[in-house]
Amino acid sequence: MQLPDIIKNAVEALTKLPGVGEKTAFRMVLSMTRWRGSELQQVGEALIHLQDLSFCKECGVFCNDNICDICSSENRQTERSLCVVESVSDLMAIERSGQFKGLYHILGGVLNPLLGVGPDELRLNDLEERIKRREIAEIILAVNPSVEGDATCAYIRSLIDESVRVERIGFGVPMGGSLEYLDSMTITKALENRKKF
Repeated sequence: MQLPDIIKNAVEALTKLPGVGEKTAFRMVLSMTRWRGSELQQVGEALIHLQDLSFCKECGVFCNDNICDICSSENRQTERSLCVVESVSDLMAIERSGQFKGLYHILGGVLNPLLGVGPDELRLNDLEERIKRREIAEIILAVNPSVEGDATCAYIRSLIDESVRVERIGFGVPMGGSLEYLDSMTITKALENRKKF
């Protein structure tokens, strides 16, 4: 059966979303064919307005103004701690935990020469400038554990003055995890990040 181009184009557009394959996209489109025109228009307009998103000039997270709520908070500005993350979703995960009360800096990825991501493609110049301007005393590198993440952390450490304390978040065994089901890299990281009990 030959489907109309409108259906095919909608399915193709939805498969660009992470975790959405052709079958899932097709089911979504079939569901949307039963929506009223006003509902489709509402979703379409909401998606079109994503191109108008503003980003915080300080940390790089989405915001309504030039500076986000976190960076403009007086309580946070007095903290001299900066948490460096790869992405907006990483920032949101840490923020949900409620354990970090300082400022954030979103890199926008990690160094990956194979994919053409070098230091100029990340927000490293902004990071250096913020550390000096805000007189940051402590950097927490909350970058995912991978070869690229490790290389990125090492590169950042080389950029930062020795007077600034730099730490990396711990990795290893998840709460409720069982050692017998973990891969060797996770166990290696858990052993490296052990602390006195």
